[in-house]
Amino acid sequence: MKTIKPYKSLFLLLLPLLAISCSLKGPRPVTETPTSGAIKVGVDESYQLLLDTEIHTFQSIYKYARINPIYSNEQDIFELFIKDSIRNIVVNRSLTDKEKEYLNSQQIVPRATKIAIDGIAFIVNNQNPDSLLSFFQLKKIFTGENNTWQKISKTSSLSDLTVVFDNKKSGNVRFLVEKLGLNDSLPEYCKAVTSNANVVDYVEKHANAIGVVSVNWISDKHDSISHTFLNKVKVVAVSPVYDESSYVRPYQAYIADQSYPFIREVYYISRETFSGLGSGFASFLAGDQGQRIILKSKLVPATMPIRFIHISNE
Repeated sequence: MKTIKPYKSLFLLLLPLLAISCSLKGPRPVTETPTSGAIKVGVDESYQLLLDTEIHTFQSIYKYARINPIYSNEQDIFELFIKDSIRNIVVNRSLTDKEKEYLNSQQIVPRATKIAIDGIAFIVNNQNPDSLLSFFQLKKIFTGENNTWQKISKTSSLSDLTVVFDNKKSGNVRFLVEKLGLNDSLPEYCKAVTSNANVVDYVEKHANAIGVVSVNWISDKHDSISHTFLNKVKVVAVSPVYDESSYVRPYQAYIADQSYPFIREVYYISRETFSGLGSGFASFLAGDQGQRIILKSKLVPATMPIRFIHISNE
């Protein structure tokens, strides 16, 4: 019978301990739950101010959760979502039938949670006296019929009109095209910059410009960015489709009662196949705390009633 030398025997005894030690020092899998882990969330740039606050609050409550936002235009956000580069997005349109069919073919059943109602706002230079426009005047601007300020108001001292969007791939462009029943091509005096913030800056510097921005960028007077933007430009009041004698601005109450004509719904869409951090964040946004943040930002929460107060001068 062969005998095992003492040093070999010791080595064999230590092998299990070495294996355990290596496994402890190596990378450990991160467990993702509805309140812990790390995820990327694609966010339409229209909602950057809102989501910055929502994410900060969520992470303050859940210390082991990390939400990493990717702010971009609508087209790129959906492209990342369909390609599975991100599992969760915040956008202002639902998935198309074609997108749903593709995801279903990949055995993915997407879930859409309505979290808010917002709108798009039209802004003009502070020196422009024409800050009241009817729905149909605006439509003629985007069909090319009203291409000068004189066609809108004969007393206007301004010349040719320029329309500025945030991005040629943005949801603001797509929404207007759908809302007004336009062709895909807009008049040549419509131009895109790179962001909602740049639209405000452009309109501030060009008296003949009218800008198209998300309401979220100018809705919350208590937010430093919104407050600054509101001082730079004027927000246009628009007449409802059914009543050209009255004009309303995109304030919370007029979005809620739908008298402001350019409103849309905001969704959190997830393709998670399990109950992970994305599901937890969706529940937070649609829950009491998340909805209160939306209410404070002067958008309309999807699940929380708004109290209207009528103030009489009598």
